[in-house]
Amino acid sequence: MQFHEKITSLRKEKGWKQEEAAEMLQMSLHGYANIERGETDPRKSRIEQLAQLFGVEPKDLMDTEGKNVLNNILSEECSFSNCFNSSNKNLEHELEKSQLIVEQQAKEIAYLKEIIELMKKNV
Repeated sequence: MQFHEKITSLRKEKGWKQEEAAEMLQMSLHGYANIERGETDPRKSRIEQLAQLFGVEPKDLMDTEGKNVLNNILSEECSFSNCFNSSNKNLEHELEKSQLIVEQQAKEIAYLKEIIELMKKNV
């Protein structure tokens, strides 16, 4: 999972709007939204602020090899019900993302098959 995806997922898991996160970080909504879209690479100080806001280590935001937000959530000390609810929300979010990716891939495959058929007819 890329940095900006982790930030978005963590914010949604907290139930915050982009406006709320931007306000807590004392930055503009536009600036925060650029980070979530991956259009801005934040400086080290901003990464540290984001990590503090979401209750994770800065390195966990940057680690894209094998660690994901769910691992970060479950590694935090919390009661079973809090961990279960948090991880459930994250899993639902990840499932939605996966379903959208699969749907998009199916559309692309169908489109490519159409192109192949048209090319065969034109030969």
